[in-house]
Amino acid sequence: MKAPARRLVTAGLTTVFGVAAALGLAAQSVPKIAFTDTKLKNDLRVIISEDRTAPVFAIAVNYNVGSRDERKGRTGFAHLFEHMMFKGSENVGPGEHPYLMFMYGGNMNGTTDKDRTLYYEAMPSNQVDLALFLEADRMRSLAITKDNLDNQRNAVQEERRLGVDNQPYGKTFETIDELAYDNFAYKHSVIGSMADLGAATVDDVASFFKTYYAPNNAVIAIVGDVDAKATLEKVRKYFEQIPSQPAPPPVDMTEPAQTAERRTTIDDALARLPRLDMAYKIPPANSADSDALSVLSTILSGGRSSRLYESIVRQKQLSSGVSAGAVQGRGPGLFRFTGTPLPGKTPAELEAAIDEEIGKIQSTPIADWELQKARNSARAGFIGGLRSTLNRAIELSENATAFNDPGRINTRADQIAKVTAADVQRVAKQYLVQTNRTVVVTTAKAAAPKGVQ
Repeated sequence: MKAPARRLVTAGLTTVFGVAAALGLAAQSVPKIAFTDTKLKNDLRVIISEDRTAPVFAIAVNYNVGSRDERKGRTGFAHLFEHMMFKGSENVGPGEHPYLMFMYGGNMNGTTDKDRTLYYEAMPSNQVDLALFLEADRMRSLAITKDNLDNQRNAVQEERRLGVDNQPYGKTFETIDELAYDNFAYKHSVIGSMADLGAATVDDVASFFKTYYAPNNAVIAIVGDVDAKATLEKVRKYFEQIPSQPAPPPVDMTEPAQTAERRTTIDDALARLPRLDMAYKIPPANSADSDALSVLSTILSGGRSSRLYESIVRQKQLSSGVSAGAVQGRGPGLFRFTGTPLPGKTPAELEAAIDEEIGKIQSTPIADWELQKARNSARAGFIGGLRSTLNRAIELSENATAFNDPGRINTRADQIAKVTAADVQRVAKQYLVQTNRTVVVTTAKAAAPKGVQ
């Protein structure tokens, strides 16, 4: 199962954040989000934030496990469990979890990335017990059987066929990470390989679950129309008897410095146009440069007034759209550029045009209006998401899981507002250099007819 977007908009602090977002968030102070932060006896971390704006609540359960925790020959396990976790537990039948959610007016889903696996529910506030019971039952007693494994293994393999193997540019996404990274933790894809999924045994999967889906390796965040004290007692009731497990082995996320450009060309029989992807290594999301990189991406490709759109799309008419953005996590990230040349144009022309814009931002002053727009846009994007109780629950749980700092939710907007033109130019000069990049050119090469070599 997949979340349709990382940041979803449901109910929440519309009255608190809506006006600030609409006004551009230039220098307004943003109301702080109050929360409690408690560890149970089994080391389960519980974060609760009250918001009585609407009679709803959201719960996010963040497990500190992603594809970076997998080893060679056993990839795809974290994503496999995103599916397995809905196949039943001791007191819940297969498919009963989503059925109960929808029948009681809620919604739910799960999502996996390289750093974590997230499960969430958003429900009317009179259904706290139901959500806690369902989450606790599968943490304590997930049904790991051969039938369930075979069923969900087939589902994941079909997902891979649909989303990667039989999707235009599907191979491109995997190639970028495989070429850019040296460390296996971030090098391999989240969905895993067909061979590894096919080789997984019930014992393999059960061992993985016992290690990573334990209370001491999880954070629960609950946000909405709840009483913090009473809700904490409910969490104790459902979760505190689940035994903790030995801490999982630490993950080495170090990445050697890149000293030369990496480049490859791949053929894609499903693509109708060629495509250019460029990725520059950048530091983790909690680095001092993270906010400047976020503002840089907005200056380059945030809307019709951005540099890439004005130059490449409108003036040179090389592409219908070029994107630039920082993809960051707990380990080394990538600042990525992606564009599809228009018919009659080439990836080489598009690459030269992007390089020209990178050179300009590295060497010429950034206009005040441009910087202010970018800071406002970055802050608006972050704060706008916090209108949702669900997004706040996700943000709190992820900041606690990744950075041991749920309070980061209250400081990020102010940090973005402090980014200067010098900061943006400095990170552009430091990271967007040729020796630090990986380039993948995808060609639209039709498959040869059967029988033709």
